Amino acid sequence: MFHFQPDPVPPLLSRLWLVGCGAMGGALLSRWLESGLPGEGVTVIDPAPRGLPEPFAGRVVANAAEAGDAPSLVVLGIKPQMLGAIGPGVAAVAGAAPVLSMMAGVRIAALQALFAGPVLRMMPNTPAQIGQGVTALFSERADPVARAGVEWLANAAGSLLWLEEEAQFDAVTALSGSGPAYLFRFIEALASAAEAVGLPAAMARQLALDTVTGSAALAAQSDLSPAALREQVTSPNGTTAAGLQQLDGDGLLTSLMRATVRAATERSRQMAEAAEAVPPKTGVAL
Repeated sequence: MFHFQPDPVPPLLSRLWLVGCGAMGGALLSRWLESGLPGEGVTVIDPAPRGLPEPFAGRVVANAAEAGDAPSLVVLGIKPQMLGAIGPGVAAVAGAAPVLSMMAGVRIAALQALFAGPVLRMMPNTPAQIGQGVTALFSERADPVARAGVEWLANAAGSLLWLEEEAQFDAVTALSGSGPAYLFRFIEALASAAEAVGLPAAMARQLALDTVTGSAALAAQSDLSPAALREQVTSPNGTTAAGLQQLDGDGLLTSLMRATVRAATERSRQMAEAAEAVPPKTGVAL
C-alpha cells in the first residue's frame, strides 16, 4: 500500500474551495484529507457532490455565494463545458486567491480572463485514487507559496512534474490523463484473448491483471529500459516472439499508439479552442 509522508500542510491550503466534487475531485479530496489536510478548512461548492468522502468535516454549499470567507485557494474540479456557466459566479467572490484548475483542455488564458488571482493547471490521473497517480503542473504567474501549496496536493496523490510550457498539456492529457483507460482496455483485451484459447473468465482476468501490474512494477524498478526487458523474455522462435509478431509486426503497435495519442492530443486542443470561444455567462450562482 502507498503511504505518503507529507510535509506540514502549507498555509495556502487553510481555506480551500473545491468547486465540483465528482469522481476525480472526490478522489483527490479523500487523498488530501488522509494526508493531513484539515477538513474543517475545506469548502465543497457543488449542489450534488457525488464524490464527497464520508465522513467529511468541512462545509458543503450549493454555490459560491454561500461559501463565506474568501478562499486561500480555489480548486476547479468541474467539467470544461461548465466553465462558462460556473466560472463567473466563483470569480465574483474568490477575490485574488490563486486558482488551481483540473479541467482538461482549458488554457490559462481562458481562466485568467475570469479570475483575478494567478492560475495554475494540473492534470492528475485516476490512479490518484490510491495514491499512485502522476500529476502534471504548470503556471506562468504563481509565486513560490502557491507552487508549494499545489505541490503538496499533487504529492498526496502520487508523483508530480512541472511542465516547461503549457502547450505540453495537450500531449500530457493524451498520455497520462487518458493513459489509464488505454491500459484498462488492454487488460480487458488480454483477458478476452486468454478466454478465447480456453481459460476460464475469472482466471484469465486475474492472470491478465497481475501480469500487467507486475510488469509495470518491474519496469519502474529496473535499471533496464522497457525494450531491454522485452528482449530478455523474448526467445528466438519462441512463444513470446510468435505473439509479438502478431501484436507488433511491421511496427503495428507503435503506429496504433501514435494514432491513439495523436487523436487524444488533437481533441484536447479542440476543447481548449472551444472553451476560449465561448463567452462567460453572467448571473449564474454556483
